[in-house]
Order: sequence, then C-alpha cells, then structure tokens
Amino acid sequence: MDELREIASRAGDTWTATGIPRVSMVKSEACSDQVYAPMVHVVLQGAKSLSVGEHVLRFEPATYFVVPVDVPAMGQISADPGTGPYLALSLALDSSVIAGVVGDDATKPHHETAEFAVSAISPEHLDAWLRMMRLIDRPKDMAMLAPMIEREILYRVLQGPQGEVLRQIARGDSRMSQIRRAVDWIREHYAQAVRAEDLAAMTGMSVPAFYRHFKTITAMTPIQYQKKLRLLRARRLMLFERRDAAAIAFSVGYESASQFSREYARMFGLPPGRDMARFRGAASSVLSAPAA
Repeated sequence: MDELREIASRAGDTWTATGIPRVSMVKSEACSDQVYAPMVHVVLQGAKSLSVGEHVLRFEPATYFVVPVDVPAMGQISADPGTGPYLALSLALDSSVIAGVVGDDATKPHHETAEFAVSAISPEHLDAWLRMMRLIDRPKDMAMLAPMIEREILYRVLQGPQGEVLRQIARGDSRMSQIRRAVDWIREHYAQAVRAEDLAAMTGMSVPAFYRHFKTITAMTPIQYQKKLRLLRARRLMLFERRDAAAIAFSVGYESASQFSREYARMFGLPPGRDMARFRGAASSVLSAPAA
C-alpha cells in the first residue's frame, strides 16, 4: 500500500492518465459529483461516500467497487488527517477484454445481480495493482506486461464477491447488456423527453420488466437517471460558461426555470445562483491566498 500511495501521489487533483491503457489515478477530487463510467475503482488512502440512487456507499482504504454501467452519482471525499489526501486508482472496463478473461464461464447460468457494493481488496488483487502501477516507471515493459496484468486484475475481481458483475458485462444477452442500450441512449439524448415504451422496446423488454431491471442495475428509475444527468450537466455548464441559470436550464431539457431551481436545490443543497457564488467565492479565496 505504501508504494501504491507513493505512485498515486504523483497524480493531479483530477483523474490523471498514467500512460497505461485504461488506468488512471487521482490524488484528490475537487468535486466527485459526476457520471461514473464502467470501472474498477480502488481506494488507497482517505475515504469516500458515494450516493447512487437510493444507495449510499462508504469506501475506506484497501477497498474497491465495480461500476457496471454509466451512472450519475454524488460523492464526498475525505482526506486522512494523519497521512494526507484521498488517493485512488481506476481501471476502465473494456467488455471485450472482460469477455476474454471470463471465457466459457460467461455462458453458464448465473444469478443476475448488479447491486452496488464495497469489497475488501485481497492481497493477490492488490499485488496485481502494484505491478501494474510500477509500469509507469518502466515504459519499455508496458506494451507487453500491461495487458497481462489487466487480465489478472479482472480475474481477481471475477473470483471475488463482485465477480458476477463482470460476468454480466461479458454476456451480450444479459439484462445488464440490454439495459446498457437504454443507458447509452439517455446519456446521448438527456435533453430530450424520455418515453418508457421506447426505451423498453430498445431493450426488448416489457415496460414493467424494463423498469424493474433498470432500477436494479442503476439504482434509479429512468426519469431519476435523466434528471441527475441534466442537473450534473447544468452545474458543469454554470461553472465554466457565464450564462444565466434559466438559459442553461432550457439547454439541458427543462421547460421551467423554477422547476429547475427547485430540483437543483434539492440535489445540491442550494439554488443555482447561491451554489455558483459559493464555488466562485472558494476559487477567489484560493487565488488571493498568500503563497506559502
């Protein structure tokens, strides 16, 4: 863990590419309210609380979790007062690589589950991550060894309590694969109206079955999922574009600025104007602070 923390401490305060395909690291997160892509996420230092739909998960050092599909989530990062900032690693999931690791096991009948969970990382799993991250300083070895170690990391996940999630990702006919089609459509068309009948037809399910499986896999209903996407997108636009809240509300699909303001405050704790004032005030304080 100490060596992994030393390597991860080189990261910036947002997710930082390592040069290793699909592997990133982070030293801290200015804001962890975001859409989490499919990944294996390993916490090395500090703690993280993550709200996904109705689930609130708590991650401590030497734990990991698997994100099966793109999900909008709200998180809070806590540094470790004794040792330093939050440190974490991630491996973006590639379904073709997973299928190669799962092999024939993917075709066997399994219990379909996708509940978000936190698991303790095994020594073998952690050792694979250490060998992977050492490749940052051994670029000549990366092309040969990184794919093998990636497969080992996936194998370790497959053998652990969240292995069923990987099996479902590998199976093209799983409920998760079917729901992913609807998730991808909502992400690409988040500002448009969503019709449950159309989404269900897209997945080849009845409307009741679609709703049931969508909520199992994302911890949200399709409307809740879309709403969170819209609000996260709106917040990002207000941070980086100096447009008024009403114009941004309409651009992300809201027909009423007052409804947008209410739902924004419900999700982030403050209405849009006050939320942005808080962010910009914090940024001004950092910029005006004397150098150490």
